[in-house]
Amino acid sequence: MALAPRVVVVHRATELEELVDRHGTRGQAEFFLRSRGRSIAEAQARHDALGEALAAVSASVPADWRRGSVERQDLHRFAFEAEDVCVVVGQDGLVANVAKYLRDQAVIGVDPEPGRNVGALVRHRVRAVPALLEAVVRGGARVEPRALVRAELDDGSAVEALNDVYVGHASHQSARWELHVPDGRVEAQSSSGLLVTTGTGSTGWAASVARERGGLVLPGTGSSDLAWFVREAWPSPTTGTDLTAGVLPPDAALRVVVRSDALVAFGDGLEADRLTATWGQAVDLTVSRRRLRLVV
Repeated sequence: MALAPRVVVVHRATELEELVDRHGTRGQAEFFLRSRGRSIAEAQARHDALGEALAAVSASVPADWRRGSVERQDLHRFAFEAEDVCVVVGQDGLVANVAKYLRDQAVIGVDPEPGRNVGALVRHRVRAVPALLEAVVRGGARVEPRALVRAELDDGSAVEALNDVYVGHASHQSARWELHVPDGRVEAQSSSGLLVTTGTGSTGWAASVARERGGLVLPGTGSSDLAWFVREAWPSPTTGTDLTAGVLPPDAALRVVVRSDALVAFGDGLEADRLTATWGQAVDLTVSRRRLRLVV
């Protein structure tokens, strides 16, 4: 007998919950905000909006379906099943956070605060969830594949990300490496970090970097190309600044050979989930074989 579909709802703690957790009580959190010219009312309103959205999504799941729920900080230890339908309720970045833990599960992004989020990944309102769930289970949902970027060490360990991967010093100070680009050129560099972005990430951190640089067209959201930027490359007798940006096609790799004590590589701002590469190790940046399946 086939198992009933399972819907996994992904969310993150609200600012209000984090404030109360940090300060111990709601009253102390309110005092903290007031001392900085803020009111707790805004945090409460956003907390309520998310709570109402989560309740409505839960009510949208058919009674005979299975259910799961996971908070952002617990994603790394949650066991997704192959046939899960993942419903992300929150900001666009939460979809990016969950993408690295999925393997072909469909993702429905739900915006609990329309008008506050960009809505690039959380495209749907709560009222659309019942029909979307049915469409996914029937196989009739329109799904948009999104590329992920992969950073892999020469020991086989790897991280993947939907938006971008950062490679550099853990504190973002200057670090040294050799950059190997696909056409065979090599340059020793000193930089505050290397950023490799997907088409999805072209609307995020990379957008501000590209705007400052000018001249480089970022990949579209459906593209399998990657774009890369070397941040604040330092010119010196032993380090260059010629290879600082480019586009990486799907069949190519960008290689970083570490010439510092250690560099880190992490994706989508999740610094706790990172690789550490020591002197002489190589980090290869490529497009992942996996794709996020975003329900549009």
